[in-house]
Amino acid sequence: MMGKIGLFDSGYGGLTILEGIRHELPEYDFVYLGDNARAPYGTRSFDVVYEFTLQAVKKLFEMDCPLIILACNTASAKALRTIQQTFIAHEMPQNRVLGVIRPTVEVVGQLSQNRHIGVLATEGTVRSESYDLEIRKLYPDATVTGLACPMWVSLVENGEYNRPGADFFVRDSIDRLLALDPDIDTIVLGCTHFPLLIHKIKKYVPSHIRIVPQGKFVGTSLADYLRRHPEMDARLTRGASCQFFTTESPTRFREQASLFLDQDHIDVQRIQL
Repeated sequence: MMGKIGLFDSGYGGLTILEGIRHELPEYDFVYLGDNARAPYGTRSFDVVYEFTLQAVKKLFEMDCPLIILACNTASAKALRTIQQTFIAHEMPQNRVLGVIRPTVEVVGQLSQNRHIGVLATEGTVRSESYDLEIRKLYPDATVTGLACPMWVSLVENGEYNRPGADFFVRDSIDRLLALDPDIDTIVLGCTHFPLLIHKIKKYVPSHIRIVPQGKFVGTSLADYLRRHPEMDARLTRGASCQFFTTESPTRFREQASLFLDQDHIDVQRIQL
């Protein structure tokens, strides 16, 4: 059966991942699902994030998406592996669910010169230590330092990310991260909201430090995945379309999505999980 590429996020941040993927694969069809009614996921337990994420995965499979990207660091950190090893392996072996952490980690080793890597993310992602584990799998000599930035998501979703007040929170988090490890030469933005703060982040990060947003690299990684898995690629339709669904208000989603996407008119429908 032919189908579309599904993307799931707890909120709006995954739209930065969608943008990166569509830049690399503009001819494919996409379905984006945001569980905005239950966002944020960052402070929720592993069990709850798994439960919510599995509901979304099942819904996207019902909507004819044989390939799903968890465009959310928290869902990738807390739910992806269990979904792959249990639900996918036993009930939907012909389908695939991928995350955003591994593609990001694969790039980090190419960018870091001294293997001192910082991760700015939500509390849930930092506590899960998913970036630490994945980075050390590929680069055992790496030193990984994570810092939770709980205010950054709020700054973005409340439209404060371009205002002067955001500077205090951005600078404070960066200063605290570099105080923990002054030798950091690469910083991963381990939350899909954070690219909207990129101009302020660059303002306070020393110029010799590389900053790694995720959208571009996840897009490149997915294109490579499809080249290596022609059997999945053959199942994907190509009509350059994108459908949007939210568990919250479509009006609210349209307003927020305009911050993340370079398009004004977004047709979005409310959906229940």
